[in-house]
Amino acid sequence: MCEANAYFAEPGEDRETLIMQAVDQVIPDGPESWRLISIFGEQKVVSGHIKAMQLVEHRIVFESKAG
Repeated sequence: MCEANAYFAEPGEDRETLIMQAVDQVIPDGPESWRLISIFGEQKVVSGHIKAMQLVEHRIVFESKAG
């Protein structure tokens, strides 16, 4: 499987919060906005920018613009 888990990095903190598991698509949805779609059809919109993509580890990390 090639899906990834998406996380949100808390600004100024050394922790991440799981946003969605089994993300299949990351689609731009406006300035600093991304639509995540899982392999199960679940959708969420995330505000912020992509901080890191670790494809071998199946991780996508977002953070707020201020972060």
